[in-house]
Amino acid sequence: MAVKNEFNIASLVNNDGCFDLQFRKDTRHERTNAPTYYRWKAQFVVTSPKENAKILEKIKKEIGCGEVCISRDQARFSVQKIDDIVKAVIPYFRKNCLAEKKKKDFELWSKGVEIIKRNKGKYLAVWKKSDLHSLLEIHKSATKYKNRPRAPKWLDMAKTLSKTA
Repeated sequence: MAVKNEFNIASLVNNDGCFDLQFRKDTRHERTNAPTYYRWKAQFVVTSPKENAKILEKIKKEIGCGEVCISRDQARFSVQKIDDIVKAVIPYFRKNCLAEKKKKDFELWSKGVEIIKRNKGKYLAVWKKSDLHSLLEIHKSATKYKNRPRAPKWLDMAKTLSKTA
């Protein structure tokens, strides 16, 4: 009896997925004086060689949201809308178990997502100081679960804002 080769998103995510929480600086160049905005952003990403883009399309279909894009030699599936993350990505991975290290990363990330969702549409200046501190702690704690953690560019600004908020 042949065993059906089951498509397993959780195992793909364990190897090539990322639960990303970042503090960003955005400059609106099209506006007078090009104002700068800082914000917390969450995203879920899976990358693969561009030859495997069909697998990423399957993930998109299974989860029910997100985008697949190809640039140079890499295909990338990402979910960046906070409402899609809350309604689709988090419930999906609560039902479908991840490996130990990735599961811990996911749990921290989902706590960060809750804070970002709760403050959606609010300026950072009116966020509760405790929310800003929690995001900084979550970001710091999650670093140990990353394969290739990148140096955060604007985290010093996030720390400054959390002190003045």
